[in-house]
Formats: sequence, C-alpha cells, structure tokens
Amino acid sequence: MSLRALERQFLFQVYPRQPLVLVRGRGPYVWDDRGRKYLDFFSGLAVCSLGHTPARVTRAIFRQAKQLWHTSNLYYTIPQIRLAQALIAKTFPGRVFFSNSGAEANECALKLVRRWGQPATGDWKGGSTQTRSEVITFHRSFHGRTLGTLSATGQIKFQRGFHPLLPGFRYARLNDVASVEQVMTPQTCAILVEPIQGEGGVVPATPEFLQALRRLADRHRLLLIFDEIQTGVGRTGTFYAFQQLGVKPDIVTLAKGLGGGLPIGATVATPAVADLFGIGDHASTFGGNPVVCAGALEVLRTLTPAFLARVRKMGQRLLTELQKLPAEFPVIREIRGRGLMLGLELTIEGTPLVDACRARGLLINCVQERVLRLLPPLTIGEPEIRAAVQILRDAFAIMGP
Repeated sequence: MSLRALERQFLFQVYPRQPLVLVRGRGPYVWDDRGRKYLDFFSGLAVCSLGHTPARVTRAIFRQAKQLWHTSNLYYTIPQIRLAQALIAKTFPGRVFFSNSGAEANECALKLVRRWGQPATGDWKGGSTQTRSEVITFHRSFHGRTLGTLSATGQIKFQRGFHPLLPGFRYARLNDVASVEQVMTPQTCAILVEPIQGEGGVVPATPEFLQALRRLADRHRLLLIFDEIQTGVGRTGTFYAFQQLGVKPDIVTLAKGLGGGLPIGATVATPAVADLFGIGDHASTFGGNPVVCAGALEVLRTLTPAFLARVRKMGQRLLTELQKLPAEFPVIREIRGRGLMLGLELTIEGTPLVDACRARGLLINCVQERVLRLLPPLTIGEPEIRAAVQILRDAFAIMGP
C-alpha cells in the first residue's frame, strides 16, 4: 500500500497535502522520496527560520538530548531559564511563559487579559466592580485552531461548523481606527492584532494604525497584544516586527521560527501583566522542554544585529526582484510585506501557480485563494532568490496573460 493510501487510512483528513513525500532537508533545500530537490520558500510555514537542520541548532539539540529530555515544570531546568533570559533581552522587561505552539501562546495571552478584566485584579478598575472580558480582533486575522483562538480569529471559513464559539470577541477592520472605536464597549479589556496578517493575505498593519491602537489602549486602560507568531524571530528584519513600528505592546506572542523547526510557543508580558497569574493559574506539561529550549537558545544566539541586517538586505533584494514581475504579468495586482515575509496578490486563483512552481522545484503556498505567500529561511542568499524568482517567472509565463 502506498504512503498516500496509508495516510488516508490512518490520519485525520484535515490537511490539503501537496503530492510530495519529503524525506530530507539541508539549508534552503528539501528532497523528496524520489531524490528530487526543491528550493523551499515556505520553510514549514516560517518555522525553519535558519533553514533545514542548521548545524549549530542540531548540535545543541543532540548535546541536550544526551543529558536530559524532560522533567516537568515542577523543577528548574537550565535551558528554559537561559532561553527566557535571552528572550527578554530581545523583547522588553517582563516575563515569559513557554508552551508548544502559537495557538497555546495566544491562549495564554487571552487568559491573561480575562484576568486583567476582573474587578479584583487589573489596575484599570478605579473602584469599579464591573467585569470586562471582551477582546477586539480583526477581520481576516488568524490566531490559532483551539476553540478560544478560533473564536478570536476573524475569518468565517475557519469557524464554520464549530459554533457556538466562545463569547467575548468583536471584530474590527485592520488599518481603520474608526472601526475599532465603533466596536469598543465598556466591557472591552484588550486589543489583539497581528503586525502583518499572514494567513489573511500578507497584509501589513500600518505604523500609524498600531500607534493609534496603543493610544486607544492607554486611554481606556486596555491591554495591547501583538500576535507575532509568524512575524517574530527575525522574519521581518528585526527580532519583532513591532520594533520597526514605533510602538510596544503589553503582551507579545511568538512561536514558529523560535525553535528553528522544533515545537515551541512563548507568551511575553510586562511584569504587571505577568503578575496577574499566580501559582496554578496556568500550566503546560511539555512547555519549555529542555531539548526544545536548547535548540531555541541557539536560534536566538544566531540572530545577531549583523544577521538581522542581512535579513533586511535579502528581503529588499527579493522584493526588488519580485517588483519586476508585474510589468511582465499583469495578473499580479500587488506585492506587499516586510523583510522575508512577502505576498503577491493576483487577479486569478493562485493554486495553479503553486503547482507550477512545485513542478519546477520551488515550494510556496497560497492564502486567501489569490495571494502567493513567500517565507524563505532567514539564511537565504542571492543565488537562491534569483533562482526562485526565475521559477516564478516561468510559472507565470505558462498561465498566459
């Protein structure tokens, strides 16, 4: 029986898998079970931030695996504490909660803001006895697949069939301050926003909009949460996207690229917010696992200022090359994004382009039906950028005008 038949028999049928069996990866390349090589401009959905099996991270993982795999968070472990220390150094003064995924990181943030909204806790109360529990999120946002983060997600297609959703979420329009003010109520306690909507079509929030959200949050004593699950860990050319935007959140969530390929999520909060949780208020059996933390610590050590400067340079080079395509192929409506997180919005359906690129040795994906999303590893070089853009050019050429 073929692997595909076995997959259909034994696994939940929830993934629209591409017809590839991947067996090996190195740097920006992966190989299938037939020995064919592919340039990976998807990076496991921005997870393989340093490419596949980076030597430095691999050594750290093996070194830790020989010492201690797991204990539980009832004991101290060195990799977890060192990783938290390094992460705070790249964020803002605060504390970290480690989990296993971006959805879990966002769940932690949502529990924090619910606690903030209780009359006995948040410093907003000023003598009020009213509980505040509503969170403003945005249309076309994506925050995870758990019931809580699905309720926060502003896309009906992901929510369909899972009602009733959790109450307490209101949806505004990205880059529209007036729409945020319109949905705000006396029960609002937080705003949750992605600096760039990834699954929503690689749509950046403007600096002016995010700065306006910060002012709104301060004025109404709301918590401002940045979901940097996809944009964090150097993806946009700084460790966090918010570091380019002149605004700081109260809580920031990250995952994907943090582990360099291993599963880890993190919720970072200012001390006043982190202190809303006491012993037993939140937990994760596997969160902060020693092996995963050892690998993630090497990822952070790699992301030096010089490394991030190179990410910005390669991001600009990729953008420059992509901007040559619309003149040749008018089906490209817009190119947008920051750093090495770029999207090409088309006037046609994008899946045939994904297929054509894969047939020519390039892996990308399509979101919102018409947006090609490019997420190469942060270690990508100019030769690979030129090769990828040429494959894109060839794929567009066969689509016709």
